Amino acid sequence: METWRAAVEKLVGLLKQVGATALVAMMLITCVDVIFRAFGSPIFGAVEIVSFMATIVLACAMPVTDLEHGHVGVDLMVRKFKPRTQALYSGVGNLFAGVLFGLVCWQMFLYGNTVKDSGEVSMSLEFPDYILIYLVAVAFGVLSLEIFTDAMNYFKKAAK
Repeated sequence: METWRAAVEKLVGLLKQVGATALVAMMLITCVDVIFRAFGSPIFGAVEIVSFMATIVLACAMPVTDLEHGHVGVDLMVRKFKPRTQALYSGVGNLFAGVLFGLVCWQMFLYGNTVKDSGEVSMSLEFPDYILIYLVAVAFGVLSLEIFTDAMNYFKKAAK
């Protein structure tokens, strides 16, 4: 179990680095574009590039946020349960969430295939859209693995 947890955390860490790099790139492109725009020659496609980077940042942030338990949860009623019941409740909730995000990952890959086959590209830069769709699908896949890992830990806690 510890090897599995370490592998999932490594994948999450990799996505964290990709997201952080995209965030820095977003900032740099925006700053350089503003400076160049002041001199009358903005960066061609800067808005498109920044929107791509924002997509990457958001997709890569989700697994990291789940790993750090940073999502908002409403558990007013659950707090009154016994610790074993709380763990079981959290495990079942995570199991459903893992299945949901697994389905989202699968559908994103199918959508990416459709977009790839159609030859769809971005408006200004003509960048192939399917690459971003696949990256988002991978991020949702890693999120799903992280959620399932948490579910296993909750079920383990409930069994004790």
